Amino acid sequence: MNERVKSVVTNWRFLLLVLFLIFALWAIQPHGEQEGVSIRSVVPNSSAALGGIANPAPKITPLAKERLLTINGNPINSVEDYYHFTETLRSNTTVRLSTTKGTYTLLTKAANDSIIDLGLRVAAAPTTNLRKGLDLEGGTRVLLEPAEDVTDDQVDIIVANLQERLNVYGLSDVVVRPASDLSGKDFILVEIAGVTEEEVKDLLARQGKFESTIGNKTVFSGGEKDITYVCRSAECAGIRECSQQGGSAFCTFFFGITLSPEAAERQAGLTRDLAVVTEGSNQYLSQDIILYLDDVEVDSLRIGAELRGRATTSIQISGSGTGQTEQEAFDNAKAQMKKLQTIIITGSLPVSLTVVKFDTISPTLGKEFLSNITSVVLLAFGAVALIISLRYRKVKIVVPLLLALASEIVLILGFAAMVGWNLDLAAIAGIIIVIGTGVDHFIMITDEILKGETGANWKQRLKNALFIVVGAYLTTSSGMIPLLWAGAGLLKGFALTTLAGLSFGVLIARPAYAAVMEKILKE
Repeated sequence: MNERVKSVVTNWRFLLLVLFLIFALWAIQPHGEQEGVSIRSVVPNSSAALGGIANPAPKITPLAKERLLTINGNPINSVEDYYHFTETLRSNTTVRLSTTKGTYTLLTKAANDSIIDLGLRVAAAPTTNLRKGLDLEGGTRVLLEPAEDVTDDQVDIIVANLQERLNVYGLSDVVVRPASDLSGKDFILVEIAGVTEEEVKDLLARQGKFESTIGNKTVFSGGEKDITYVCRSAECAGIRECSQQGGSAFCTFFFGITLSPEAAERQAGLTRDLAVVTEGSNQYLSQDIILYLDDVEVDSLRIGAELRGRATTSIQISGSGTGQTEQEAFDNAKAQMKKLQTIIITGSLPVSLTVVKFDTISPTLGKEFLSNITSVVLLAFGAVALIISLRYRKVKIVVPLLLALASEIVLILGFAAMVGWNLDLAAIAGIIIVIGTGVDHFIMITDEILKGETGANWKQRLKNALFIVVGAYLTTSSGMIPLLWAGAGLLKGFALTTLAGLSFGVLIARPAYAAVMEKILKE
C-alpha cells in the first residue's frame, strides 16, 4: 500500500495538479474574519480626501484595500458601526481615523446643514481576493451605445475617458470595457459594484466638459476647437528623467500640445501680467493652469516663465510621478502622462452615447443572491456526492472523484482571483456547468478503468475515455466562444468561466484523476 501511495504522489500529472492548486490558493488568499471595514472609495474634496486618505486604485485586489479600523479610538467592525458612529459627529470637529495604512486627522463638515459625511464609502472587510460582481454585491450596470459608427481608436478613447470620469467622482470599483454583439455593433459596458446612485446614468451618458483656467479664466477647452493636436508618440512625449531624493524616487514626463490661434492669444493675455517665481534652478509663473473635468478639478500644471505673454501655439505639458523605487516612479509618471493626455483629448467624448440598458441591484438583494447561489452550488455538489456513493459504494473511488471535482472549482476561483474577474450569476452558472461535465467525465474514466481485465486492455480503455473527454471539451468550447461576444458581452462571464473550468479540468484535473485511479484500481 505504501508503494502504491508513493507512486501516486510522485506521478507528474498529480504533482502538476497540486502545483496549480497551490497557485490558485495563493491567488485567492483565504483569510478568516478581518477587523474593520474596507474603504471602497473616497469622495473628492471631502473630509477624508482633504485629510490624506487616497482613493483605492481600480485594479487593486480586495485584500490589499485600505481598511478603516477605528474612529476616535472606537472600533469599526461593520458598515453599520461606521454609519452609526458618523451620525454622532458634529460639524467642524476633529476626528481621528486609524486604518491599516496609518492614522489620519480629519475636520468634519456638514453635507446638508446637519448630515456629517466624512466622504468614505465603505464595505464589509473582504476575506478573500475573489471579486463579487454586481449581481452578488449590488450595484449598477449600464450598457452604452455610440450614436454613430466609431473606430477602434475612438472606442479606446471613450473607455479611457469614462474610466477617468468615474475615478474623478470617487468611484473605484468600476469595470469599463468595450463590447460588441455578433453583428459587430460596438457598445461600452460599465459595471459599478456597490453603487446604486441614479446620477451615474447621467454622468456616463453626457459627453462631458473639459477646460483649463488661469486665475479662474478659461484658457482652452478640450476637443479640436481649442486643442488641435496632443502628442502621444515618442518624438514629442515621454519620460524625461528619473532621480532619487531621500527615500523616494521621482520621474518627470512631458508631452506637447498644439493650441488654436485663438486659444494661444487667450493664454498670452492671461499670462502677460503674471509674476515670475524661482524654484531651485527652474522659473515658473506665479499661477498654475488648473484642469477641470465636468467642473471638478483633476490636476494643476506649472507654467514655464518663458511662456509669459507669448501667443505660442505649441506648448509643452510636464509633470511628475513618485514612488518608493525608480521603477514605481517611472510607472506612475507614465500613468499620469496618459491620464492627462486622455483628459485633454477627451474632455468631451468623441461621440454622444445612448443608454441602451440600465440595471440596478440593491446590496441587500445581492446578498440574497449570493446566499441562494451558494446553497445551490453546495446542493449540487452534495447531490453528486450522494449519486457517486450509491453507484460505486467504494471509498477509494468516491473520495478521489469528489476531491478532483472540488479541485476544479478551486482552480476556477483561483483563475478569477488572479485575473481580477468579477464573479456574478453568469459566472456561477458556468461553475455549475463545469461540475456537471466534470462528473460525466470522471464517471467515464472510472468505468473504463473498472471494465479493463488485462493491463493492455484497461490502458486502451483509459485512452479511449480521455479521447472522448477531449472531444467533448473541444465541442463545448466551440459553443462557448461565440458567447464571449453575444448579447454585447453580457454573457462573457458565463463563457469565460466555463472555458476556464473546462480547460483546467481537461488539461490538468481529469488527467491527474485518471493517473490516480490507474494506481488505485490497477490491482
